[in-house]
Amino acid sequence: MRPLTLAQGDALIVTDIQNDFLPGGTLAVPDADQVILPLNQAVQAFASQGLPVFATRDWHPENHCSFYQQGGPWPPHCVAGTFGAEFSSVLLLPSDVELVSKATQPDQEAYSSFRGTDLDERLRARGVTRIIIGGLTTEYCVLNTVRDAVQRGYKVVVLMDTVRAVDVHPEDGSTALAEMQKLGATLITSRMLSGTQRLARAS
Repeated sequence: MRPLTLAQGDALIVTDIQNDFLPGGTLAVPDADQVILPLNQAVQAFASQGLPVFATRDWHPENHCSFYQQGGPWPPHCVAGTFGAEFSSVLLLPSDVELVSKATQPDQEAYSSFRGTDLDERLRARGVTRIIIGGLTTEYCVLNTVRDAVQRGYKVVVLMDTVRAVDVHPEDGSTALAEMQKLGATLITSRMLSGTQRLARAS
């Protein structure tokens, strides 16, 4: 894999690094806390070059359709305004981070960060043509965001060391990565981004 040089037109999407998906959360993802350090390094690489960083979050109402009580597949999680919906305190987002809240309506699921949000408009307003993405979870919100980004004409790079899977079924995560690659996404590690080697040594 070649190093990836960041340039104008690039944006970083940090996906759903929220307390409920981390150890101790109501929908904890295995090893999810391990993605935070490489994501922080990626954030610093983007910020140091003045490139935009978007942070997405589930921001559910209490009666969201994805919850068990409403017949959905998941326990209640990331309810708007609760501690579980907050970003990890260890996640170092820049002061000018662009926040994207999704799945805010009780009757609509939104694994993709594009669904029901103005992310596409905001990316285009910033002149973004390539997105670099990491976060939670590999086979749900990351995969669906990648699908929609490719469909909308964006080039996509997935930071493999910054994603983790729920793996409801064994190998769901690896299957999702293979699908992203088949869609045309480039798969690299965060250390392949320009600037992250220096930041990693300094941290």
